[in-house]
Amino acid sequence: MEQMKELVESVLESAAEHGLWSPHDTIVVAVSGGPDSVALLHILHEISLNRMPLTLICAHVNHGFRPESVEEAEAVRAMAGRLGLPFELAEFDIPSLVKESGLGPEGAAREKRYQFLIDTAHRYAARSVALAHHADDQAETVLMRLLRGSGPSGLGGMRWKRTEKKVELIRPFLRINKTALVSLCRQEGLPYAEDASNLMTEYRRNAVRLNLIPALEAYNPKVRQSLLQLSEIVQAEDEYMEAAAQKYFNELVLADAGKCTMQRALFTAIPSALQRRLIKLILNYLSADSSSLDFPKIEAVRRGTLQDYPTVWSLNMGGGLICMRQYDTIVFSSKPPQQESSYTYRLSLPHPRVEIKEIGKVLTMSVLERENFTVLGEDSGKMLAWFDSGELVLPLTIRSRLPGDTIRVMGLNGSKKVKDIYIDDKIPSSERAAIPLVCDDLGNIVWIPGVRRSMHAAVGRHTASVLLLSLEDMEKGEEALWPK
Repeated sequence: MEQMKELVESVLESAAEHGLWSPHDTIVVAVSGGPDSVALLHILHEISLNRMPLTLICAHVNHGFRPESVEEAEAVRAMAGRLGLPFELAEFDIPSLVKESGLGPEGAAREKRYQFLIDTAHRYAARSVALAHHADDQAETVLMRLLRGSGPSGLGGMRWKRTEKKVELIRPFLRINKTALVSLCRQEGLPYAEDASNLMTEYRRNAVRLNLIPALEAYNPKVRQSLLQLSEIVQAEDEYMEAAAQKYFNELVLADAGKCTMQRALFTAIPSALQRRLIKLILNYLSADSSSLDFPKIEAVRRGTLQDYPTVWSLNMGGGLICMRQYDTIVFSSKPPQQESSYTYRLSLPHPRVEIKEIGKVLTMSVLERENFTVLGEDSGKMLAWFDSGELVLPLTIRSRLPGDTIRVMGLNGSKKVKDIYIDDKIPSSERAAIPLVCDDLGNIVWIPGVRRSMHAAVGRHTASVLLLSLEDMEKGEEALWPK
């Protein structure tokens, strides 16, 4: 009984430190039937009776791996009955699911188990699911992640609590070793099952526990404790760093549907450790699947952003994510770049309005007598250009850009490629497709809205009437904005 009291105190201390539960919470307890989960159920039951009112539900999963699985499920059912707790059972044919899903047996079992536990929590309106992972499990997890090359978040190991589908997964035993849990079961006479598969070293975790850690103990007998201390220190520091990265995310990143944008100058001003975390936060924001977000990809984005040249590049991050640098802007997108739509429209009197549906714009034409014409500035709310109506050859053509397009701009002898103008003006490549080109009936490009107008049909002293062109957003009627 003395050991039960010690473990109850240890669990209550950890629960208070990490906010694992509150009075009157409903908790689903995952009970496999092994010593760890049997101890968890009984310690939580003791707490609920004598220390804090909690409502417990005992949940068991029969994975269908072993012949004795049915017998073990009935033993857990009987245990729940003796404690007066509701019992929930799920039965899966994991070997068949492995063939269907392509996952390994451990992955398939874990996926179905967590799905059942969370579904059970939803049905009972439970705040959390309690899991029996202990200090030895934590040490193994940290070592496995160290071997895999994890960063600080991985080296923190399993968290005391994390939220999945609005249910908290809590681990009250992360400071308690397995020996203490087995000892409790034996002292209290609590029956538990031994899983023979725990001795099969073809499973990676078993190999780490049975082979690698004992080998390391020859160099440091307290290697498990060292790994546990590492996880505690790293978890606390990781939480602090993650909060700092989240602050920068909120301040520097413009998040839109399927896209995140930030300015290079602001990014380069923050410490490198937070730069990596900020990139990872952005990628996690855009994709629920962060499994492919390894260090080399994150570092490629970081270094590419810091370099002065090249100023335009694109990186495929995997998982449908793309990062692009467009001069001083960094764009992360979960959508593939849109293919440019090819379009051609004609515009002339007496039908002076055309909708360019491909880019969501409207171009209108009006003719004003010279005495009625007043030059409008950029604050007019529209993209405007004016021409000598007697010199401009109608009808006009409004079209998408073509390779080799050139325009004769004012103040420049000869023509200049449209592509070079976009580059000089630092117009991002992703925005160029949304800029229409306006041509006269001779094929000359006379206006690139928001970018340049040509030298053709310039309004001068002898102009009798002015042809005014304006481009507006089709939906909002607001000025279309491009860099000038």
